[in-house]
Amino acid sequence: MRISQHWRGYGFVAPYVIHFLLFVAFPVAFSLVLVFHRWNIIAPMEFVGLGNFYRLARDTLFFRSLGNTLMFLLIHIPLQIVVALFFAELLNRRLHGRGFFRAAFFLPVIVSGVVVTILWQRLFSFDSGLLNRLLIALGLGKVGWLVDPDLAMPSIALMATWKNVGLYIVLFLVGLQSVPSHLYEAAELEGASAWQKFRHITLPMINPTVFLVVVLSTIGGFSLFIEPYILTGGGPLNRTLSAVLYIYKEGFFFYHMGYAATLGFFFALVIMLVVVLQKRVVERNVTL
Repeated sequence: MRISQHWRGYGFVAPYVIHFLLFVAFPVAFSLVLVFHRWNIIAPMEFVGLGNFYRLARDTLFFRSLGNTLMFLLIHIPLQIVVALFFAELLNRRLHGRGFFRAAFFLPVIVSGVVVTILWQRLFSFDSGLLNRLLIALGLGKVGWLVDPDLAMPSIALMATWKNVGLYIVLFLVGLQSVPSHLYEAAELEGASAWQKFRHITLPMINPTVFLVVVLSTIGGFSLFIEPYILTGGGPLNRTLSAVLYIYKEGFFFYHMGYAATLGFFFALVIMLVVVLQKRVVERNVTL
């Protein structure tokens, strides 16, 4: 009987194990092999040792794409947190039609990223975009949302915030609803202002939620691909070339599969270091 139960358990976990081996373990192991080879899919692999790492150290365009991604994060993450927390505070109150607004804010999250990007492409269009039409109607000049090197990345960050903010509103709502109400009642009796209650009660109590939002926003920001791929193709002047888009081009445009794998592992290390640093900074600032 015990042997039968053991085999039954193995049968239940077998689909996950097979999926993990085929779609996680094997790709990671194969990518690790590619790191030390040159391969263009057609010709046999050529062992190059640390050649891909030497190329990475001299690749200024990759480090520029990494800087572009970090610039996107510096704009996107604070904007995401402020907007999501602001609307979460509003939706946490007794408002008429609160359920409708919660669903409306979450709707862009479930819409395809390609569809949303094409929609914003029409909004950002220099000649016929709705935003520039509104500016002209107000007597102002057109703005090169996607053609101005200084505005292209902030424009993409604005679009990404609109696309994803609904998810973080929900997360902040869960965090806000878990704060005991008696803490606010005690603070009111002490004469605390709204800002003091928010600073000394709300923020410390939702510290885990803040950290979760920061980490998810960081991972999502580092995976920036669809937006620059469709909106700008990495331009103008490579100012919106994200690291993932650059890795994609190296692997599937130029078929430098070994070098693309090297970039991927290095990029994963950068993400890990940034998340660890964020954890320390967020926990230190929120608990002060």
